[in-house]
Amino acid sequence: MLLDRYESLFFNANFKEAASEAGWAAYRGELVLKEGEVADAQGRRKPPHEILKQAALLTAGDELKLITGSLDALQHFPSLLEKYGADIKPGTQGIFFTVNIDKPFVSTINGVPVAFVPLVQGMAWNELIDLVALEKGDFKGQSSADKVVTVYHALKDTKFKYPEVSLDEALSKTNNAKRENHGAI
Repeated sequence: MLLDRYESLFFNANFKEAASEAGWAAYRGELVLKEGEVADAQGRRKPPHEILKQAALLTAGDELKLITGSLDALQHFPSLLEKYGADIKPGTQGIFFTVNIDKPFVSTINGVPVAFVPLVQGMAWNELIDLVALEKGDFKGQSSADKVVTVYHALKDTKFKYPEVSLDEALSKTNNAKRENHGAI
């Protein structure tokens, strides 16, 4: 199972569980894009240098069906491709909420249209649900994994009307935006 292969790259995991469809499994949490250095003789590592925040993955056997989350910088996407790019194939849905871009765009990665949407503050999961026009009632009674399946099926039917931009061109047009966090005062 593909999620088992990725498990060493899970960070701050919320859940990893099987969906009700046989062979399907989902993960939500964070994904390591660039590991931290080895910290001691036991091989423990320092915190990662780059992560995909608020990530959601959906797999069917050894196929990656959905990969989504929030990137602090578009410049982290090449690190994501190093670790997970081989599994981005036709049939995969990819959408990344990215802090340092001005406008949404689609870029073709391994023959798959991948959407990039600006997001400086907010939760990637909530934005994704809004993007595919799902409501709270659409998830009623579902397990955590089945909610990810529901989002995947809604994404399959969504055609993003964003301009097509090559990744190289997009990387040359990023801004200096930083994630805005609001917490208790």
